[in-house]
This record gives sequence, C-alpha cells and structure tokens, in this order.
Amino acid sequence: MLEVSNLCTFYGSSQALFGIDLRIDQGEVVTLLGRNGMGKTTTINSIMGIVKPASGNISYKQQVIFGKPSFKIAKLGLGLVPEGRQIFPNLNVRENLVATAANHGQKQNPWTMDAVLNMFPPLKTRLTSMGNLLSGGEQQMLAIGRALMTNPDLLLLDDATEGLAPMVRQDIWASLAELKNNGQSILIVDKNLNDLIRLADRHYIVEKGRIVWQGSTQEFSASTSVRDKFLGI
Repeated sequence: MLEVSNLCTFYGSSQALFGIDLRIDQGEVVTLLGRNGMGKTTTINSIMGIVKPASGNISYKQQVIFGKPSFKIAKLGLGLVPEGRQIFPNLNVRENLVATAANHGQKQNPWTMDAVLNMFPPLKTRLTSMGNLLSGGEQQMLAIGRALMTNPDLLLLDDATEGLAPMVRQDIWASLAELKNNGQSILIVDKNLNDLIRLADRHYIVEKGRIVWQGSTQEFSASTSVRDKFLGI
C-alpha cells in the first residue's frame, strides 16, 4: 500500500532523515518508534507532503506521491492525525467533522458523523462545543474522527495517546483495535509499547533519522536488548 525508499529530508541545511525505508501492506498496523527528536514526525510529515523531502521515493498504491502537495496526497486516501491534534479551535465539534468530510475513493460504506460519534460517544454531548474548550481526550477523539471523515485507506497517527489520562488511552486503543478489525491500514507513532505490541503487526525503530531495526511483533517482543538500546530512557 505504502512504500518509502531512501527518503532524505532537510530543515534548511540540517539533515533530519538519512535514507528512510519502510512499507505498509493492506490491512496492516505498523509502528514507527524512537526517542524524541529522532525523526518520527518528520517521516510522517514527509510522507504527507507537509515537509518537502529532498530525495528518495514515496509510492502509495504504486503511484508516486513524492513531491506532491499535501492536499493531493490526502485526496488519494491518506488521513493524518497530527502531533498536537491541531483541531480547529474556532469551530465546534460538528463543524470540525463536517469540514473534512469527503469520499474521494467512493467507498460504499463511508464514514459519517453518526459513525464517528458511535465510535467516540463522549463527542455526542459536545457537538456544539468549540474545539478549544474540549479536554485533551476529547480533542484526540475529534482529531481521529476528523481524519476518518476523509475516508482514508491509510491512517497515520502521530503521538496517538500522548498526554492522555489512562482511561482515555484505553478508549483510544480500543477504537484503533476496532479499526484494525475492520481492515483499516494504520501507521502509528506512540510511546506505549505494551499497547502497541497488542495492536501492531510490524515495527520500525528510528534513531537519528535512520531505521535501525525492523521486525514483527513477535520479534519485537523478544528483542528486549533492542528496546533497551533504542527506546529506553
């Protein structure tokens, strides 16, 4: 579904990514792991065209998307839940969801507002609340719902549960598990390894802008030395 090869990205004269390679197959949940500042968000933003990569290749469903503007990439079926949520603060919950509603892939059973609200019941009573008045958990639910309203074939989540209360995190993980069971392909960045191990099929670890390890969940679970080396504090 998605293939990234030899991806290099700069911020000015400073190089952030040094030849990133990764792939995501149809229906897979894949993680991108690493300590802060190692290039995870830059990788996602490079895929989405938010940051323009310098070289390499990015293909989505065998179509080259390297260098395309982000709105064209989104129309092809990639949905982003960005770091920091970035919901529209001056729009209410209903307006945030309606603003992104689209079905460019002409899905027979597209995501609707009712479907999003059924997945995230706390939003039902907040439809008229402005985005900046929501709790962190409600904002994250809204950010995921907003991305689903674009009816993506591939969902990218950057810091899926960062800063959320434990009970809210459980709700988010349960929702992601439901999406996986329904065949949704997902690339996810998060620090909660135990939850990721239960959810994901494969894992990539980024260190200083390079992929330093990749493998299945079974391999990741058995590689305690790898986790300690690249993910430990």
